[in-house]
Amino acid sequence: MKLAVVGATGLVGQEILKVLEERNFKFDELYLVASSKNVGKEIKYKGKPYTIKSMEEAVKLAPDIAIFSAGGSTSLEWAPRFAEMGTTVIDNSSAWRMDPDKKLVVPEINGKELKTDDRIIANPNCSTIQMVMALAPLHNKYKLKRIVVSTYQSVTGTGKEAVVQLMNERKGIDGPKVYPHPIDMNALPHIDVFTDNGYTKEEMKMVFETRKILGDQSIGVTATTVRVPTIGGHSEAVNVEFHNDFDLKEIRQILENTPGVIVEDDVKNNIYPMPINAHGKDEVFVGRIRRDESQPKTLNMWIVSDNLRKGAATNAIQIAEFLKEQSLVY
Repeated sequence: MKLAVVGATGLVGQEILKVLEERNFKFDELYLVASSKNVGKEIKYKGKPYTIKSMEEAVKLAPDIAIFSAGGSTSLEWAPRFAEMGTTVIDNSSAWRMDPDKKLVVPEINGKELKTDDRIIANPNCSTIQMVMALAPLHNKYKLKRIVVSTYQSVTGTGKEAVVQLMNERKGIDGPKVYPHPIDMNALPHIDVFTDNGYTKEEMKMVFETRKILGDQSIGVTATTVRVPTIGGHSEAVNVEFHNDFDLKEIRQILENTPGVIVEDDVKNNIYPMPINAHGKDEVFVGRIRRDESQPKTLNMWIVSDNLRKGAATNAIQIAEFLKEQSLVY
């Protein structure tokens, strides 16, 4: 088993290495790959130094699995070249998510759709993953009709430079900026670029990806995505209308029995999901579960998860684990 991590020096790449070690993912050879400016540098994994390789060198080594976290343009150029060498690529960018020929996978939900000839597998958007983790089991029971979601997303979703901007502003330092406005003490209703319909690409990702993962194009989805000054953890206020009515006790039981989901919902004791508690954890946390009293068959939930973990690194590694368990890679 030869494993490559492409984009190993970035925030997600570093998290991938951490999760690989925590989950004791078995491989015989590890190739760490990054941009040309980092080639030749060393990164340690389990105390052993690994020299950063170039994309050209890594392709020739024909790894069995390559986990990409290097951006959409890099993935569009290089993922097919790895796939031609027999590598199964698990891609964290948005490059392949809506390609009709590529699977968009959350293993707990639709991993069973994967086949041996799926050479490029898309990892969904972080905000989509945590939402569908909570909604998929409820969709199976009550059938989703419409989702209204507002997100409160961490600066780590943008990358290292965003964390630097936040911390500089907090210290009163005038440094480089990746956002068009200050992020500290602020909230920006602007994630990714605006599209012609007035929504951002991030908002439309949640629309299209949710339908694709759940395999139901009839679900109505509308989103407002907001960047907030937190580090490590996205939060979402989700309002869900079902075709069939539900019982709140049964909703909680379903969520409590869903692998990868933890219910934190004891408002009398001020217990509810918060990003500060989700940081560094793989689970999706759900709370503030309550009926929408303004219309029938409608539920409100608050969903929180670490965007670098289940929202990116952990989900990608779970896909790799699934491929190995099902003997879909060799």
